[in-house]
Amino acid sequence: MEVVAGVDLGGTAINYTLVNAKEQFLIEGLCEHPALSKRGPEVCLQQIADGLKIAADLAGVALDRIVAIGLDTPGPSSAAGRLSARGSTNFVHPTWAGFDIREGLAHKLGKPVSYLNDANAAALWGHYAIFGTNSRETSISDVVGTGNGGGIILDGNVVKGKNGFGGELGHVLIPYQSIAGIPGIEPHCNCGRIGDLESLCSLTAIERTLLPYHLHRYPDHPLAKQEPHQAAKDVRGLADQGDAMCKEIFRVQAHALGLFFDEMVNTFDPDALIVGGGVLETSQEFQKWFLAEIRAGMPTQRVEQADIPIHVMPNGDTAGARGAALEALALARQSGLA
Repeated sequence: MEVVAGVDLGGTAINYTLVNAKEQFLIEGLCEHPALSKRGPEVCLQQIADGLKIAADLAGVALDRIVAIGLDTPGPSSAAGRLSARGSTNFVHPTWAGFDIREGLAHKLGKPVSYLNDANAAALWGHYAIFGTNSRETSISDVVGTGNGGGIILDGNVVKGKNGFGGELGHVLIPYQSIAGIPGIEPHCNCGRIGDLESLCSLTAIERTLLPYHLHRYPDHPLAKQEPHQAAKDVRGLADQGDAMCKEIFRVQAHALGLFFDEMVNTFDPDALIVGGGVLETSQEFQKWFLAEIRAGMPTQRVEQADIPIHVMPNGDTAGARGAALEALALARQSGLA
């Protein structure tokens, strides 16, 4: 049986999955390797080709049975896979600037390649996992990691937009001044905006803004003695263990998400809200607390919208690769390959 592959290419890791025409995923866990994206397109595309052979062997599938590939990468990029003239956010090699990574990979492999940005790919998988195939529901996904990305599935379709920037949810401005407990804060995002979702809800936001702000109130906290980047990474684990300051930082992030989701509810009236990324790589008890705080941070909803569910992104580590594979499967079906 023909299969398609999903390739989730990041700045530090690359993850593969395979799915057949019956929508059965043939690799259950991670098939992940350190990414060579920072060494430029030539090295990186060869790594993808080599990794597909490893993934095929892991799934017990002949390499020539892979009929299409779904690729996702960080942006900014066009909907067709041409990276920004400045290159991708996490691919620092200069030759990525303006590079058409979808076309480059298709030429390298001699197979059709579909493309999504990484957040849209994760959103597509989250939507599929909750609603199944051929759904007409609408969902809003937000993925909180080093930065903040997201995706909108409208009537079952990924919203890409004219230039491929549809679903850049991390850069939506929110009324952060209404969040209790952070008077006088001025959160700056790397994109240059003040008060967008990423400026409060990301690992970068913890390191740059939230941890320094709260350490003024907790000067004797052990994290005050650590190097800032490592201290920011340690906030999640300490919050999961019940540390008061670290939990307060995550409360601020949850309430920022609540404000953002309120805007999305009033724009799209979705069937579901989905949260993924490192923010929820925690215990189930902490996940439940965090989702409840998101709800608490949302302004009062209409009665008809008050019960919109908030889900944790399923299979968080492999969500991008799985979403990319589903996009490739749709391409293969349209082309009569699967």
